[in-house]
Amino acid sequence: LKEENAVLRSKINKLQILSETQADKMRRLEKKLEENKIKEEREAQDLEAMVQHVEQNLQLMTKRAVKAENSAAKLRQENALLQTELRNSKLENEALRAGQAGLAAAKQNAEVALHHLLQVTTSSRASIRQLLSGAESLQLVADLLKSIDRISEV
Repeated sequence: LKEENAVLRSKINKLQILSETQADKMRRLEKKLEENKIKEEREAQDLEAMVQHVEQNLQLMTKRAVKAENSAAKLRQENALLQTELRNSKLENEALRAGQAGLAAAKQNAEVALHHLLQVTTSSRASIRQLLSGAESLQLVADLLKSIDRISEV
């Protein structure tokens, strides 16, 4: 009976050691689980902040693109007006040549109009390039938002 009792005590000791080991392991796993939850929450907050930042940038870029489009439209109108003015100046120049009166003044007017037209044309081209660049940036941000949505869904 003493021998059986000793064997049972030995088994109890082993089971207690095993139980303590498993309890320690369980506490470590619970702690790790809590750490992972906190880490995931931080990552989710960081991702949300990044999404908000991207959305703000998208709104800003949209405003810039609209402004650039409006500017380009104004420049096109001004360009058309200047081209009309240039045509009128050329017609006036031809009339003056035919009449031999005021040739120098008409030539100067035509040169001034041409100079303005060239300036507006150059400015229009730059604005159109800027508008295209803005549109490409908007497309890039839209693609980025799509990727973020996919990441969020995963």
